[in-house]
Amino acid sequence: MNVFRSRKRADMQAEAYRADAARMAALATAQPGFVSYKSFSAEDGETVTISEWETEAHARAWARNPEHLAVQGRGRAEYYESYTVYSCDEPDVRRFSVEDRGE
Repeated sequence: MNVFRSRKRADMQAEAYRADAARMAALATAQPGFVSYKSFSAEDGETVTISEWETEAHARAWARNPEHLAVQGRGRAEYYESYTVYSCDEPDVRRFSVEDRGE
């Protein structure tokens, strides 16, 4: 599992960013081992994207995808003020569901 926290530059080209983001979403979902991703935006402008992969190797392969690498470079040069990536090789998962209680 990967968590990508970011803040975008005030002067970034929003249309170019949206086009790259849409392309990366389409590309990621076609990668072997892809499970899911979701993105969230906070009122203060921070965004968080969570991506799930079947294995750590699948997540690392996605990080090294040539087209993804090119967009990562554009992100550092043109889109992001800052970002942090958290990788959880073996996440400690706890689940709860009302259905588990038999209701």
